[in-house]
Amino acid sequence: MNRYLGPIAAGLMLLAGAATAQDQPPFRTGVDGTFAPHAMPKLGGGVEGFQIDLFNEVAKRLKRGIIIESASFSGLIPALQSGRYDFLTAPTTVTKERAEALLFTQGYIWTAFQFGIKKGNAPITGWADLKGKVVAVNKGTPYENLAKKMGEEHGFTVQTFDTNPDAVQAVVSGHAYANLAGNTVVRYAAKRNPMFVADWTLADTRAHWATPFRKDSAALRGQIEDVLKCMKKDGTIAALSEKWFGAKPAADDLEFVVQPGHGIPGQPGYEPNAPDPDCSKYKG
Repeated sequence: MNRYLGPIAAGLMLLAGAATAQDQPPFRTGVDGTFAPHAMPKLGGGVEGFQIDLFNEVAKRLKRGIIIESASFSGLIPALQSGRYDFLTAPTTVTKERAEALLFTQGYIWTAFQFGIKKGNAPITGWADLKGKVVAVNKGTPYENLAKKMGEEHGFTVQTFDTNPDAVQAVVSGHAYANLAGNTVVRYAAKRNPMFVADWTLADTRAHWATPFRKDSAALRGQIEDVLKCMKKDGTIAALSEKWFGAKPAADDLEFVVQPGHGIPGQPGYEPNAPDPDCSKYKG
């Protein structure tokens, strides 16, 4: 059952399981509730999306409740550090700077820059293919910054829009050749619009989307990560990815790949000697 937690932050109470484990309180977490299809308002109230399904299932397997509070992404990490949240359900890009200040699980999905084009247009194989064309982007994003930089180098024009759906519409209507955005957003748009198709992914922009915790939450990080590993092994994360993003993950995508230890190899906070989980404890 869902309930709102306040007039500004549209919180969502998700009861994961019939009873909480050992009468423990529910997890308190936060997400950007406007980042479709990861989290977005649904008809009748509340929030839905990939992140909601993913962490509702994590809590269910731990026999705990979970409160997912919707708020602006810019305030989520400060709220986590202040103790408001136990961890974040928002997809959070792992960087060295963030990993020095927070603990992360291993990634459960790749994030990368990707182009979407109109169905029937010639696929993009490199930046040179865009010479003389128009690329549509969401204003004020890293995608705008990269597109403008590469546009100067390769001779294409960049149009900015207040929302990415507007940028996608510019492609479908023929006013732009391609849209540059995040891979999950592009795949979601392609799922919803048959005239828009996901195209070239910039492999050098690929990074982990993972779950952040405070530095004093190593035990909880390990517990959540173990459940995520088991959900990779039994195909749950891959199924949710296909449901929300409209494409089946490849065998080497993070929806399937279980990395050793806790955290991300090569990043601060990585624990290489953490044992493999007993997934019989975390069945769906």
